[in-house]
Amino acid sequence: MTDHTVKAYDQDLAALERTIAEMGGIAEKMMADAIDALTTFNVDLGRAVVASDPQLDALQRDVEQRAVLTIARRQPMAIDLREIIAAIRISGDLERVGDLAKSIAKRSIKIASEPRLPRAIIGLKHMGELAALQMKDVLDAYAQRDVERARSVWARDVELDALEDSVFRDLLTFMLEDPRNISFCAHLLFCSKNIERVGDHATNIAETVFYLVTGSNLPVDRPKGPGHDQDALLRGSVPAPK
Repeated sequence: MTDHTVKAYDQDLAALERTIAEMGGIAEKMMADAIDALTTFNVDLGRAVVASDPQLDALQRDVEQRAVLTIARRQPMAIDLREIIAAIRISGDLERVGDLAKSIAKRSIKIASEPRLPRAIIGLKHMGELAALQMKDVLDAYAQRDVERARSVWARDVELDALEDSVFRDLLTFMLEDPRNISFCAHLLFCSKNIERVGDHATNIAETVFYLVTGSNLPVDRPKGPGHDQDALLRGSVPAPK
């Protein structure tokens, strides 16, 4: 390729990376604000999160369009092709994180007027902090092409899974204690699952970073903690409090 073509190609790749960085910043803020809206019953903040989602969707479409055009024009191979594939994959994961944050924000709006159970929120706040750290670390791993940091995010997913299991048990107990808690805690159950899914998307991004840098894949099976069967809990394995 001529120097001009090489420079234009580098600019294409740099533009993709900048857009991913912008998406990452928006997704992180949406998640942080959604958790704040949920834990402080801030309706206005919840609505602001919902309003942010179209911007993230638009950026994801932009990444896909740029990536397709770059492949068509440059016919990349090896590491350059992996850069483009990684951008497509990561943009999809970040868009889904935005959707999950939006879902949490919508539920925060719904429960703002319901009877409050402050101790039910504590576990979700901790989950949100852990998911936010996973997102920060994996986005830093992508920016720095840091394989070990990406591997660490991948390995730590088990921590968020275990915490979600604990929150699940607590919320079921609160519902058994008082039927008036059922509606409120049911919304929180959905929120806890959404936060856990954010961790899964962070892990997906970690796998993509590993592929981008090494050209190979992490093991198919992610690390799993002792965990519990939530279906069994719903079938009544959690005894009613005395």
